[in-house]
Amino acid sequence: MARIAGVDLPKNKRIDIALTRIFGIGRVSATKIVTEAAVAPELRTQDLTESQVASLRKVIDSDFTVEGDLRKEVSLHIKMLVDMGAYRGIRHRKNLPVRGQRTSTNARTRKGPKKGAVSGKKA
Repeated sequence: MARIAGVDLPKNKRIDIALTRIFGIGRVSATKIVTEAAVAPELRTQDLTESQVASLRKVIDSDFTVEGDLRKEVSLHIKMLVDMGAYRGIRHRKNLPVRGQRTSTNARTRKGPKKGAVSGKKA
């Protein structure tokens, strides 16, 4: 089993697809990595040699920010927005949609389950 950037890649998938399991690597980045490492993209992960895995690791470490470092970077960017009081930071703080979506009807994922109407007791 190939382990790259702290992630176990699935054995029976093509290497260009399996690399997308790493946070920060999508289809386009995976294709670039595979061509730069001189590995055939149609190879399955289980068929890779140790030298091929090492070359993939080397390319990823040198050219891409992935996994923990990228997660830390993203959270620091969000924290910066919140601290400076930017509109997007305020939306993050209030746990509301950040990118201009409507909130009147949708946004249940971000806002949580409905609170229910507050009704007075009938006497």
